[in-house]
Amino acid sequence: TGPKAGGPLYLYRLLAHRPPNALNTTLTRQDARYPVDAQLKTTLLAPLTALTQWAADRPALQTLCRQFADLAQAGTQRLLPGPTGERNTWTLLPRERVLCLADDEQDALTQLAAVLAVGSQALWSDDAFHRDLAKRLPAAVAARVQFAKAETLMAQPFDAVIFHGDSDKLRTVCEAVAAREGAIVSVQGFARGESNILLERLYIERSLSVNTAAAGGNASLMTIG
Repeated sequence: TGPKAGGPLYLYRLLAHRPPNALNTTLTRQDARYPVDAQLKTTLLAPLTALTQWAADRPALQTLCRQFADLAQAGTQRLLPGPTGERNTWTLLPRERVLCLADDEQDALTQLAAVLAVGSQALWSDDAFHRDLAKRLPAAVAARVQFAKAETLMAQPFDAVIFHGDSDKLRTVCEAVAAREGAIVSVQGFARGESNILLERLYIERSLSVNTAAAGGNASLMTIG
């Protein structure tokens, strides 16, 4: 009957516990039977590669960047099984912009690594802390960061939120995000120093079904999805 509540990735949100590589394990099993197109993924990962090289004197960050790169699936397109006469594809794309909230450099870089791993842009508060950090980053990385004044952050367009800090502040952030008009925005909240960011929360799932049996006939029947 087709995807309903966000596609296959939504199922992982129903689990109380799951290994960090649960999605990749499932996809690897799928990829053994059906082809995967990952050309766009290579392009999307270029800024993360630059951050990984920059982090040569930060072993923990460099290791995390490599872990995120291994887990990254944005920019991949997979052929799904289906009946004769149909061609079904499932594509994972990055959400356009992610609001990143942190008051510690390690956490800010952790968030940035996750955002770059999926090919999104990071939205940072326009303050001295974040501006100074951005100046030290490689040009390819800094180009993926946008700024807005703290008092206007919630009025900016963004598609997801990553937060590091205490629980009281997290509740305030969640209330502010929930009060926004428009689409529901997912918030991932973490204590300071945590790095288990779920990359699949930063993806857009796109499914397309092409009626190959209609080829050469009614053009309006060619694409359903």
